[in-house]
Amino acid sequence: MKDFKGVYAALMTPFHEDGSLDKEGLVRLAEHCIDSGLTGLYVGGSTGEGFLLTEEERMEVFRIVGKAMQGKCNLFAHVGAISTDSAIRMAKVAEDSGFDAVSAVAPFYYSFPLEAIQTYYGDIMHATSLPMLMYNFPNAGGFNGMLDVVNSFIHDDKLLGIKHTSQNLFELEQFKHLERELFVFNGFDEMLVAGLSMGADGGIGSTYNFMPGIILDIYNNFVKGDIQAAQAAQEKADEIITAIIPYGTFQMEKEILNNLGIHVGGCRKPFLPLSAEGKKKAKEIADRLTSGV
Repeated sequence: MKDFKGVYAALMTPFHEDGSLDKEGLVRLAEHCIDSGLTGLYVGGSTGEGFLLTEEERMEVFRIVGKAMQGKCNLFAHVGAISTDSAIRMAKVAEDSGFDAVSAVAPFYYSFPLEAIQTYYGDIMHATSLPMLMYNFPNAGGFNGMLDVVNSFIHDDKLLGIKHTSQNLFELEQFKHLERELFVFNGFDEMLVAGLSMGADGGIGSTYNFMPGIILDIYNNFVKGDIQAAQAAQEKADEIITAIIPYGTFQMEKEILNNLGIHVGGCRKPFLPLSAEGKKKAKEIADRLTSGV
């Protein structure tokens, strides 16, 4: 099996001022992330405002990124949806676009029982040739039974692993010690060192778009055993994360990229426009990153 260990940008989706998809900006951002040394891209997830895009827009994003980046890096396509049929349609486009694997958050809103969620994952997994990276994000969907879902597919070769966006590091450790070894990725940027220390094979995160160098410092130092240096880089990342949260995480991340000269526009409604104070703080952070302080 291909080695998927490493750090992946949860790719943002650039928009024009009128809110339409910025196709050229999408390619520029993808190239920026990979040219910075990241392992790959996680496309169409929460950071990519996937649930604010139409199904056709989500598929178009897969086509654009796949065409531009295939063979240059590892590619995960998030196809999660409430509708199984919609997720399968998107998974087939991801397969045709050269992605390495699909990923999906559990279906939400209707409080589906475990059996329905298991069936949802099974249907997506066997609709294409691509393996599945299940997306465990209980705070977003309210589903807390992913360990049971993963265990039910442990003998299925189509199961690649889990993206674990949760503060439950005990559960992360459990994912790494099931009957068969799986790839597990830490999802909360502010605790990458902690996730790695509990066995994660890498991380997938939104701030990786604008501070890949700091993220790589965390990961590479951890891998070579310099935990003190990894922690120091994590503290640097967390200082920035702490500064952006009060103004709106995704709005701030996009504005920082804009200030770094990588134009991605703003976020789609109902995300609110970034405040003047937020724009000032974003510029300060961008200037700091540029100067390497």
